[in-house]
Parts: sequence; C-alpha cells; structure tokens
Amino acid sequence: MRNEKLSWCFGLRDGLRIAEPSERLAKSYLNEARSSLHTAEKNFLGGDMLWTTVVLYYAEYYALYAFLQRIGIKCENHFCSILAVSRLLGKERVGTIIDHKSKRIDAQYYMKTGKRGQVEKMLCDAKVFVSWFDRIVSNLSQKDIEDHRHVLKSFECKDS
Repeated sequence: MRNEKLSWCFGLRDGLRIAEPSERLAKSYLNEARSSLHTAEKNFLGGDMLWTTVVLYYAEYYALYAFLQRIGIKCENHFCSILAVSRLLGKERVGTIIDHKSKRIDAQYYMKTGKRGQVEKMLCDAKVFVSWFDRIVSNLSQKDIEDHRHVLKSFECKDS
C-alpha cells in the first residue's frame, strides 16, 4: 500500500519530484526550523497554545524538508513529503510530525488545542525532532544521498 502511495505522490502535479540536491536550501530550511522553534517558544511563554501548536508543526516540517532538499527531492504536498521520509528513514522517525500535524489541524481549523502541559511536551518533542534532522542533514555523505535518491526514483511514475 505504501509503495502505491509513493508512486501516487510522484504523479501529483505538486507531488514528489527528483531535483538537484541542494545543501544551500537544506541549510535555509534548517535555519527556518530553528527560527520557528524560537517563535513557538515565545508564543508558548505568551500563553498562545494555538499558534504554538501551528508553528511547532511547521518547524518540524522545515527540518524534514531540509532533508529532502539535501537529497534533491522537491514536494509541495506535506503528506507526500512525510511519506517519502518515512520510506527512507523509517516510520519511527516521522511519528512526531504525524502526531503534531493532526494537532496542528485541530488547532488551526477547529480551535482545539492541547492544555499547557501537552503543548509544552510538543515543544520538547519538536526540539528533539529538529535537532535530529539537523544532525542527519549535516552528516549525509554523497553515497547516502545517492542511495536515498535511488530508492525514491524507483517509485517515480514512468508516464509523468
């Protein structure tokens, strides 16, 4: 099933695309992830649980997307980006962002936010998530990049 979904993602207009690996863009996304964590922390300290939740998710997404940029994958679809990283790095590596994505949707569209303690745990988890992706992106070898690209290319639609 997951394999079919990855192929589907390559068939989407704004889905997965093979591109040139970009260390510069990866660094920019990691900087934005850290900046978003800082903003989330300020929102949290100011008592704004809704925007803390929203910004935390985007901090994580920027970190995850930095990895994709570093290996040369473009995608404007969050579901597909997360799915691709899950395939490459393992489902356990994307559990936090999947959980926080649903919390972000609840907060942003249904005005349902977690209590302060729950959001504080999200903030802690987001810091770990961003830090982990920062290390992964910083330590990717050329062989790692080529291997990851090879895996995803195998799902690329031949008709698109």
